[in-house]
Amino acid sequence: MKRLLLVAALAVTFPTCAYAGDKINNDTVISLLQAGLGDEAVIAKINASDVDFNLSTDQMIALKQKGVSGPVIAAMLKRSSPGVSAASLDSIDPMIPHPAGVYMVQNWDGLARMQRLDPTVSSQAKTGGFLGYALTSGIASMSIKAAIQNEAARYSAKVPTPVFYFFFDEANGQPQQTTSWAAGTAATVTAPSEFTLVELMQKKGRREARVGSVNIGGAKTGVMDKDRLSFDYELVRPGVYKVTPKRPLKAGQYGFIYSLAGGGGAGALTARIFDFGVQ
Repeated sequence: MKRLLLVAALAVTFPTCAYAGDKINNDTVISLLQAGLGDEAVIAKINASDVDFNLSTDQMIALKQKGVSGPVIAAMLKRSSPGVSAASLDSIDPMIPHPAGVYMVQNWDGLARMQRLDPTVSSQAKTGGFLGYALTSGIASMSIKAAIQNEAARYSAKVPTPVFYFFFDEANGQPQQTTSWAAGTAATVTAPSEFTLVELMQKKGRREARVGSVNIGGAKTGVMDKDRLSFDYELVRPGVYKVTPKRPLKAGQYGFIYSLAGGGGAGALTARIFDFGVQ
């Protein structure tokens, strides 16, 4: 008889409607606390249950006035916030979070996916046209080239107009700082307009990109206009851009350059290049 009375008392104390489907709401939390459960137990219940909280400013004030502590309200807010989807390295959906970087769309056996391109860093500078520069006392230009290892990129596109996606820190809710893109003089990188697409010249054991010139009139640093390959880009969502070359690319080696530091022919130049091939 005592057990029956205890069950009946519990049924009165905790209304059945508050626990239908074990989904808890504001009233459930208040009932649990008024029943004498401590904050730790209520927070554990919040974390283990489906929730349907109303946490407007007025409701939060009402909860506090009914004795709900700050830690419990904080736990309710945390459970009510939309969860962050796990980042993917190969999902073709640009709406899904990806680690910041440059991705090329690939198609393997009819299955499209994104391939992340890691930047290749060069700390070596070479010169070209030195003989003409010397014979003309600097009237003819001497070119400065950034060299990167290997004659071919690790990944190649199977089509002449590959599609790329650029994910910046903003895409994942991170501040636009130097966390993922810092290098050389690139303090903040937020858009594809800060990149230059170039064709890389294949040499024995390396590839080269012309990144400056020197003549009697002075020195120039940066990719020459005639070496730039144009591309289009469109904003997909904050921090994510779709990038495509404006013209089909012939078979060869290419790269997006986004950072240059140093210069001259003494090897002090550093370049970061997202390199890829076109078959």
